[in-house]
Amino acid sequence: MEDKMESGKVSAISGSEWEVMRVIWTLKNVTSHQLVEIMQQKRQWSVSTVKTLLSRLVAKKMLATRKDGRQFVYQPLVTEMFAMSQTSLALFQDMCAMKVGKALLADIKELTLSKNDIDDLMQMLQAKRKTAPSEIACNCLPREHCCEGEQ
Repeated sequence: MEDKMESGKVSAISGSEWEVMRVIWTLKNVTSHQLVEIMQQKRQWSVSTVKTLLSRLVAKKMLATRKDGRQFVYQPLVTEMFAMSQTSLALFQDMCAMKVGKALLADIKELTLSKNDIDDLMQMLQAKRKTAPSEIACNCLPREHCCEGEQ
C-alpha cells in the first residue's frame, strides 16, 4: 500500500499499539467491533482499551477511519514494513554510531531468521562491504571526550 505517509516519518507507537496495527495490517480493513473481538480473545482487553488505542493510532496518522453505517472501519495509512523500518532506523540513529554494528549483531543472535532471510542479509552485507568505511566515528561527544575505547 503506497501512501503519502510512506515518505514521512512514522510516529513512535507503544507495544500495545503495535499489536493492534499487526491485526489491522493482516486484515487490511477492520471494524472496531471486529478488532474488539479479536483483542478480547488475544489479550482480554476491554472495549474501552481497544477504542483508546484506535483513537491514538488515528491521531498518530497510522490509521484512517471511515463510518460505514453504524460502524467505524479502520485501515492502515502506512505499510507494516515501512513502519518497522522507520522505527528501527530511528532507534539506531539515537545510538552511538560506532556501536550500531554490535547492537545489530546482538539482535541477530537473538532473533529467529529463515534461511532466505539469512541469505538476503549475507548478500546485502557483501554489497555494503564494498563501500563501507574501515571504522565508524563516535557521534556522542566531541573527539576529546569520545567513547571510542569503550565497547
